[in-house]
Amino acid sequence: MASADGETVTEHEWQAQRRHRNLFRAVYRRTHPRLRRSDITVTDERLVRRAVKAAALGNAMEWFDFGIYSYLAVTIGNVFFPAGTPTARLLASFAAFAIAFLVRPLGGMFFGPLGDRIGRRTVLATTMITMALGTFCIGLIPSHATIGNWAPALLVFFRLIQGFSTGGEYGGAATFMAEYAPDRRRGFFCSFLELGTLAGYVAAATLVTVMTALLGEGTMNDWGWRVPFLAAGPLGLIGVYLRMRLDETPAYLKLEAQHTAPISFEHGNPDARPGKEFRRIFAEQWPALLLCFGLVAAYNINDYMLLSYMPTYLTTKLGYEETHGLVVLLVTMVVLMAVITFVGRLNDRVGRRPLLMAGMAGYFFLSLPAFLLLRQGSLAAVIVGMAMLGFSLVCLLGTMSAALPALFPTEARYGGLAIGYNLATSLFGGTTPLVVTGLISATGTDLMPAYYAMAAALVGMVCVYLMKETAQRPLDGSPPAVATEEEAQELINARFPASPY
Repeated sequence: MASADGETVTEHEWQAQRRHRNLFRAVYRRTHPRLRRSDITVTDERLVRRAVKAAALGNAMEWFDFGIYSYLAVTIGNVFFPAGTPTARLLASFAAFAIAFLVRPLGGMFFGPLGDRIGRRTVLATTMITMALGTFCIGLIPSHATIGNWAPALLVFFRLIQGFSTGGEYGGAATFMAEYAPDRRRGFFCSFLELGTLAGYVAAATLVTVMTALLGEGTMNDWGWRVPFLAAGPLGLIGVYLRMRLDETPAYLKLEAQHTAPISFEHGNPDARPGKEFRRIFAEQWPALLLCFGLVAAYNINDYMLLSYMPTYLTTKLGYEETHGLVVLLVTMVVLMAVITFVGRLNDRVGRRPLLMAGMAGYFFLSLPAFLLLRQGSLAAVIVGMAMLGFSLVCLLGTMSAALPALFPTEARYGGLAIGYNLATSLFGGTTPLVVTGLISATGTDLMPAYYAMAAALVGMVCVYLMKETAQRPLDGSPPAVATEEEAQELINARFPASPY
């Protein structure tokens, strides 16, 4: 027998529902609460676009800083590590690149919970100015020929500052965008975060390519390498200005108003202590942390493989001219920039999981053919090979920044994402150039990058299979977010359950 709400019940239960209709009606209303208009956030598109611009610029700044180091790896090896063979200098340069990633988890553990406790905006402004300062100071370091071993020591010191500050950047920027965006367009708006990534790389690659072509290798070794690093100073000030003009995210303000968000020490809340907050993330959010770790590890190995290591690979292993390798990558990134927001729109329609699975599967099946084509050396083969890798990467780039914040609830989103993202990036992302260079040297085959990418993609496919679909749904712990009042009323009508009693 079916009850009033369609569930199968016994004769005794059905009679009880008839006799005590008012009681069952009250219970039904309590267990099926009506969605009220005050429960829904109607976003202001003007503010959303400002928030997206500020977060994307910060991400562009981060990857401009890391990009110029990657593209100047050979020059930096010559300036700071002049002893040894070219391979030894390159390994030393990439070791200094990778060392910043050792402290990224520490930065994530510090800035992430802080962003959940005092808000996203202030922490994001702090990470940006610290990152810009570290990059700017690298441009001021005297060469090894001038101050000896103090030069590489200072390089490592400022790289550590960069890494620590970057630990709070991506998780905060992704959280900021995701919490500002309406549910139905979160993929589109969050794709601008990775558009900023590509813009930072393009700016770095363009500047290094133009300067190398105009100044030549000798001048770049003398002083030209400093200019891209010094440019980070004014860019950082612009980014801080844009971020400090924004309000906190609607989701965080809503949570704070409900007194469920962690609050500052002066309010006397014992749950706001950093140690307890940190332990809570690991104790309560460990399934999401593991999933985030696996997704980011797979994604970042392939991301850094293409966007950081590829110019060095093309130059040192395949014999391309240094500027030619940068131009090939530059064209690839411009194409990715042109299509990435379309991928964002697409994952809003079809879901995050199909796009992420397409990207991971693309790397698993296409990496080896792509690197074999790159070895051929002809222009057509290089274009097709880079297109294979670029297609796979853009599926991940345009989707990951919307998928990762949705793994965590609002009160732990910044901290959980910052910790999970940076642990994975530290171990598997920034170490990619160093690991791949070492594997090629140890095995003698220049196809090791393809095998490494395939292994990472296999892990990523498993993680995508295990994750839940989150497209067009509210963030965990956050109220529904819509773009217009009409959408809000439509949502209320769709989700208000008519009582059967």
